[in-house]
Amino acid sequence: MLTISQLAAYAGVTVRAVRHYHKIGLLPEPGRDRSGYRIYDAAAVVRLIRIHTLSDAGVPLARVQDLLDANPEEFAGGVQEIDKNLRAEIRRLQDTRSRLARLATGEHLALPQSVVGYLDRLRGLGVGERYIELEQDAWIMIAAQVPHLIDSVIAKKHEELNDPDMVRLYSFFTGEPDWLAGDPRIVEIADILERLMIRAVEAGEVGTDDFDDQFVALMDSTMLESAPGAELVLAILKERGWRGWTRIEQVPADRLNTELPPL
Repeated sequence: MLTISQLAAYAGVTVRAVRHYHKIGLLPEPGRDRSGYRIYDAAAVVRLIRIHTLSDAGVPLARVQDLLDANPEEFAGGVQEIDKNLRAEIRRLQDTRSRLARLATGEHLALPQSVVGYLDRLRGLGVGERYIELEQDAWIMIAAQVPHLIDSVIAKKHEELNDPDMVRLYSFFTGEPDWLAGDPRIVEIADILERLMIRAVEAGEVGTDDFDDQFVALMDSTMLESAPGAELVLAILKERGWRGWTRIEQVPADRLNTELPPL
């Protein structure tokens, strides 16, 4: 007959572990001798070794009891199920590690990979980091609003970058977007934006967003606060009958057939 210390030594576990297995019902409490000490037999040693083997293999203690009492077929099925769960957890952890690695760059925080790729393409066009930050913040908000659409929206943005007008527009953002009244770039930017707006209207792409009015107002105010020249550009567009920045709210019919200055 064995004491609790001897039992633990035979099974390769600690006395504390044995007491824990007693507490959760995995190892039945043995009888006691006249002095009140627990006395264990060979069956307790075998059961404790099995418990330790299963636990050490990664089987959750909550499942150990079922496996100890299972027949061979049930045991095999139980182990396969545990293995399946472990493989799912490994994939989850690997995904978490990959996301953490991406977050280490800073820009990937709250941004899908498709948006990061788009911002990198803007950098390739020479767009300055000050404006990149503005775009980044805007895309973080957009991705949170329509996560299911963000990849298709970004695909459309990549298509737009094949337009010389769009490339020319971004060429104005190589430095600080701090144009002042009287700066000739203000009018040129307004001309470019109007050409892009006209094409959007003609393609039926106006009024198709999934944003509520409050979100649109937030996006507009963010742009106006961050880029002083944006207010001047909007003033020119308003004079021409256009209204809206994130969303075109008013379309001047007389401008749609107007020949605008080319590039």
